[in-house]
Amino acid sequence: MERIVLAYSGGLDTSVAIPWLRERFDAEIVAVTLDLGQGKELEAVRDRALAAGAVRAHVLDLREEFASDFILPALKADALYEDRYPMGTALSRPLIARKLVEIAEIEHATAVAHGCTGTGIDQVRLEMTARALNPSLRVVAPAREWGMTRPEEIAYVNARGIPVPATVDSPYSIDSSLWGRSIACGVLEDPWREPPEDIYTLTKSPADCPDEPAYVEISFERGVPTGINGVAMPLLDLFGSLGTIAGAHGVGRLDVVENRVVGTQSREVYEAPAAVVLHTAHKELQKLVTTRDLHRFARTVSLKYADVVSDGSWFTPLREALDAFVERVQERVVGTVRLKLFKGGCHVVGRRSPFALYERDLATYDQADTFNHVAAND
Repeated sequence: MERIVLAYSGGLDTSVAIPWLRERFDAEIVAVTLDLGQGKELEAVRDRALAAGAVRAHVLDLREEFASDFILPALKADALYEDRYPMGTALSRPLIARKLVEIAEIEHATAVAHGCTGTGIDQVRLEMTARALNPSLRVVAPAREWGMTRPEEIAYVNARGIPVPATVDSPYSIDSSLWGRSIACGVLEDPWREPPEDIYTLTKSPADCPDEPAYVEISFERGVPTGINGVAMPLLDLFGSLGTIAGAHGVGRLDVVENRVVGTQSREVYEAPAAVVLHTAHKELQKLVTTRDLHRFARTVSLKYADVVSDGSWFTPLREALDAFVERVQERVVGTVRLKLFKGGCHVVGRRSPFALYERDLATYDQADTFNHVAAND
């Protein structure tokens, strides 16, 4: 009997995929779920996969690997897709695909599968990576084939007694990780309509935020965030603490109409409180320690890096070459950035570094001015 390894999120599409793949291919389905910081959402995911008909369900904790090997390089590169989206979903896809391939080899599977639709970019990211790492594996995309609407999918699983966290009244497609949440579908497909408040779980509405701002100081060593307000902490703890502080002040909401590599546009809403604060701080510190020409070229690299991640080209020589440039720049990205968080706003209010190119004696207008103004005549 054929065996298929499925990337299982526990959501509607992949819960439909288990019985659909089993019935369509007369195959054993092995579910693989990665803990990338979803938290409580994973408590019942293994039981749900088995209830849906999987013969085995693997749940792997990859938070450390995700943070250090995928999020951190993108943060150092200041990579924001279309200058806004921190790419929490996009950065997770190469890791998911790599683990799918590894588990498929262990399970002696002949195919891997995912729950992506034919209109999104995730299908490209996962399939390009899987085929690059193991061209002999077949990739199956059931959501591209079954032709069901979301209400029909809900009816499909309900008829088989499979519990899923989606209803006709709440049809959102949600992806979560330690780098934030993405929310799509439902009323969000109308780009004119304001996102309803009930879609947010990581950030407070600005109207409900404290009337006093919060000030946070983020320390960096060679581009790596190492502490908050003078307290050193591991990367995962830093992400969690900063996300809690920023979210309580409404920071991190992004409403984006973005371009997809398949040629369409998509409206996505994101919650990424820690990512927004860290990208703001890192970009400011790097600018403080780099020359104008280097800073401008680094911005070009940032845009290209974001495209590489978004387009699913993580395991390529181009990304490795971009990383080499980024790491060279990070040697001087050392120091602290102070930010003010207030009712949804995140603003830099202070910065310092032992490598700062800013010199007060050359920039001041008072009597401490040491700039040689006569040199301008030359």
